[in-house]
Amino acid sequence: MNAKELRAAFVDFFAERGHTKVDSSSLIPHDNTLLFTNAGMVPFKPFFVGDETPPYNRAVSIQKCVRAGGKHNDLDEVGRTTRHLTFFEMMGNFSFGDYFKSDAIPFAWEFVTEVLKLDTDRLWVTVHLTDDEAEAIWRDDVGVSPDRIQRLDEDNWWRMADTGPNGPCSEIFYDLGAEYGDDGGPAHGGEDRFIEIWNLVFMQFDQQADGRQIPLPKPSIDTGAGLERTLSVLQGVDSVFGTDEFQTLLATASEVTGVADGAAPASDVSLRILADHARSTTMLVSDGVVPSNEDRGFVLRRILRRAVRHAYLLGVETPVMPQMVDTVVTLLGDNYPDLVKNHDRIRSTIEREELSFRQTLASGSAMLDARFAELEPGGALPGEVAFELHDTYGFPLEVTREIAAERGFDVDVEGFDAAMADQRGRAKAAHAAKSGASDVDVSAFRGVADSSGDTEFTGRAELESTATVLLVTDDSIVLDRTPFYAESGGQIGDTGTIATSTGTATVSDTTYALPGVVRHHIAETTGSIEVGQEATAAVDAERRGAIARNHTATHILHWALRLVVGSHAQQQGSWVGPDRLRFDFNHFEALTAEQLAEIEDRANAEILGNASCRHYETTKDEAEAAGAIAFFGDKYGDIVRVLEAGRNSIELCGGTHVGALGDIGPLKIISESSIGSNLRRVEAITGAGPIERLRQREATLAELAELVGVPVPELADGLRKRLADTKALRKKVAELEQAAALGSTGDLVNTAVDGVVVARVDGLDQAALRDLAVAVRDDVSIKAVVLGSAPSGGGAALAAAVTDDSGFDAGELIAEGKKAIQGGGRPAPDLATAGGKNPDGLDDALDAARAAAGLSA
Repeated sequence: MNAKELRAAFVDFFAERGHTKVDSSSLIPHDNTLLFTNAGMVPFKPFFVGDETPPYNRAVSIQKCVRAGGKHNDLDEVGRTTRHLTFFEMMGNFSFGDYFKSDAIPFAWEFVTEVLKLDTDRLWVTVHLTDDEAEAIWRDDVGVSPDRIQRLDEDNWWRMADTGPNGPCSEIFYDLGAEYGDDGGPAHGGEDRFIEIWNLVFMQFDQQADGRQIPLPKPSIDTGAGLERTLSVLQGVDSVFGTDEFQTLLATASEVTGVADGAAPASDVSLRILADHARSTTMLVSDGVVPSNEDRGFVLRRILRRAVRHAYLLGVETPVMPQMVDTVVTLLGDNYPDLVKNHDRIRSTIEREELSFRQTLASGSAMLDARFAELEPGGALPGEVAFELHDTYGFPLEVTREIAAERGFDVDVEGFDAAMADQRGRAKAAHAAKSGASDVDVSAFRGVADSSGDTEFTGRAELESTATVLLVTDDSIVLDRTPFYAESGGQIGDTGTIATSTGTATVSDTTYALPGVVRHHIAETTGSIEVGQEATAAVDAERRGAIARNHTATHILHWALRLVVGSHAQQQGSWVGPDRLRFDFNHFEALTAEQLAEIEDRANAEILGNASCRHYETTKDEAEAAGAIAFFGDKYGDIVRVLEAGRNSIELCGGTHVGALGDIGPLKIISESSIGSNLRRVEAITGAGPIERLRQREATLAELAELVGVPVPELADGLRKRLADTKALRKKVAELEQAAALGSTGDLVNTAVDGVVVARVDGLDQAALRDLAVAVRDDVSIKAVVLGSAPSGGGAALAAAVTDDSGFDAGELIAEGKKAIQGGGRPAPDLATAGGKNPDGLDDALDAARAAAGLSA
């Protein structure tokens, strides 16, 4: 059985037993506690914890997973072991309060023994120490021999977190045979001999903060079975890298590197890393991650650079990853169609990053050589230097150590680890501050959800609705129905009022307290509002209209952007408010003025066409078939809302929008900037915003024209004339100052002490100061001169000039002085100048020059 056959067999088996087939979710989870989707149950977590009601009682999926960063990080083990991977597929069947142990255990055994046809004599089962029920089912219902059932402690207990759902688990292991280690089953035998192929998690308790375990009202099942590990057993190979799809990837890796698989242990590790990392980077880029120096983008960059580094170690000087990507898309494109759709973008993103890092490898190696030159033979490169290479230049520690060893040096790894730990501590604190749990007690909101269900949103049809008050807290109100849009999908929440017969509340924001439960944030209340009252909820209509204009404009801007820049310019985030819109997208360089103008022109032409907008619900499959684009970071169910904004833009979106494109009004891009590596941001305004901006600019132009003394149409020419006049006057002033300074040569000569002049002459720039110093030096009585000045244009300047027979060095005379004025310059023995930014240090600089000349200050 090959990989494709195993995927189909697993899904078909459970679909035939009443499970709904659920496609893999993105590797970017809707969970702030996780960097990546790292287990099959992650997309179903809201169902398990009770935040959302599942649309089905049973599900089967094959979930894309990545473990390369954060708590679950297998990156450093990949290639060196037989089973660690950064990207893997997790087969899973799930029950949400439907069946439990008595069905889940027989399902597992039936699939493993009858579908996969694994030899029962090689199978072992483990249960938790306390789980008599599971052992009895395995023994009495399934028929597993008691001597093949072992009990484990913590290894067979699963927890989602310190509190919340948890329970015992039960695993199936496959015995590879005596050549792989000691006998004794998974509890006592060799770790490489007994391979876990199935894990049944029995979610049956709710862990309380006080330590109590409360039985869940609806126990659930979470199954995890690693596809690659199961394949290795089915195909009789002792490594996941021996399975069919990995063999194809290894063949490509051998082709692009010219190194045969099996040639040497070290090169085999590099080839396996290329194969694995090609899968994870391809999948991550396809799901919207771009290489950067933060969060997910940093992990992607690290994986990519690790792959390139191993190609580098194999002696390959040309890009290897594009061909690796092609093979991944060929292998997995049938199961993950987005790979085929995004192929060009994935390939170009990864190739660009590889080329960039190859330059980093070259420059980093040169920097290392310079650092090694400063070390004693056999010395150690300081840890902070290795960390600087890693953190600032993206130079992997492994490469640093490898190069150091070749040069006969060591690396202070402990120092590196300390610097890394310090950085991680800061990042962890920042992440916690950014995504940490709210201090709001959600139990009251969950009670509303349990008793009344989701809040009905009426705000697409009306901006004022009659509702019933379900919950009132110090700063929040929950209604059974509301026209207020809750912040989501980049659109901010509505504001307005909620009024009853006894009071009126001002709504300052609207969010989701829980999925489906709308929370109205209250700024102030006049009178009182009580649970059970009838209320009138009214949205600020003018503000909502402005938000709708900006939101629909975001979609038009996205369309125009992709048309001008390219289809790789995918949305990576957005913010839509009443006064402006912000749109983040993938792109590797700043947009030119010409590109920005074309984007604006295309967007405004589309808006002026005034095509109608259609906003409707349909199935996700139908939306995708119609060509709808999904926005990054949004969460979609089986039923989605589609926005057809005119003739050319069709995207999934649950926000609020205008009825026709002409309602947007003019669109004006007001800024374009970088927000990270390969990430750009544009901000724009619509509606009355561009008109107000135009009025402000016209008023400014009129004021400037009045100051210059010309009509507005002649302002540019008038400014050019004034600037030319000012430049000429400044030049004349400089000439007069220089002439005056040169005229003071005699006065300066008269200040000499033992043939040395040290003086301050303000108002001269560096060139004039140099000329004056030379003029003073040329007097027959002078051996050396040092002058300092605070030029009229700002900053500080020093100049030193000496005669050939003076015994002085001009550069040495102002060496310390340069530091005092925070400057620098090119020293020469007979004539030296320096420019700095600190005029307050001039007197200290001249004192330092006197000391260097042997004079008293």
